[in-house]
Amino acid sequence: MFSSVDHDKFRALRMTQVALAFEELISDEGNEQRTPEDLFLSAVDDALELRRSNRIDKLIRQAGFPFPHASIAEIDYLPERKLTQVRMQRYATHDWRADPTNLLLISPTGGGKTYIACAIGIAACHTEHSVHYARMDDLARELIVARGDVIAHQNLLNRLSDVEVLIIDDFLTVGINEVIANDLFTVLVNRDQRLPTVIASQSGPKYWVETLPEKVAADSIVNRLSSRARQITLGDLDMRRLRADQERAVADYWE
Repeated sequence: MFSSVDHDKFRALRMTQVALAFEELISDEGNEQRTPEDLFLSAVDDALELRRSNRIDKLIRQAGFPFPHASIAEIDYLPERKLTQVRMQRYATHDWRADPTNLLLISPTGGGKTYIACAIGIAACHTEHSVHYARMDDLARELIVARGDVIAHQNLLNRLSDVEVLIIDDFLTVGINEVIANDLFTVLVNRDQRLPTVIASQSGPKYWVETLPEKVAADSIVNRLSSRARQITLGDLDMRRLRADQERAVADYWE
């Protein structure tokens, strides 16, 4: 077994996890017939997998998902939703760096768009993309507060511009003023054809043009979001109401 001096050396070489995995393998009697080289390589693989898992967990925490355990595998593919497992599996394995195409997720209220947006974002984290999730109203408030500090404001714009997958939920459910629209324009210009933006909204591009302040900026924002974008349009099924009805149907439900 390794001594404390040995572990100090491993830490200096930044290979503590390899050493711990190797020590566990060589202490297992079931591995007596395996060569030291084989055990060492297995320890390296285990350490790399642990490092990758920790990196994914960190990406998910940093993204700020309201549903941090959302999964494409857990999506309900009811016919009324107009979703297919094949299509969603493509999003689960999509390389957003190689194909930075925007995604528009359009759904009536209660349609489950937030869960699907989170599931897509978490899948992106599992392929080791950096992701930032924000509801439009929260993002607007954050931008307004940041404007009180020039450096903080610029840092926020830079962060939104450079995250590999930006998810904006409830897009234009509540209107925004011209100042926030200008910040949004800056971010989208910086991301255009370079990094993907996922928009989840109850409305579509035509409504966005009408709602955004200042016609020229509105046209530019919507054009950058929607031209060449993929689109998922959910049906009219109210998933929130369906879940509530299912909960009421269980034997021990009371109200």
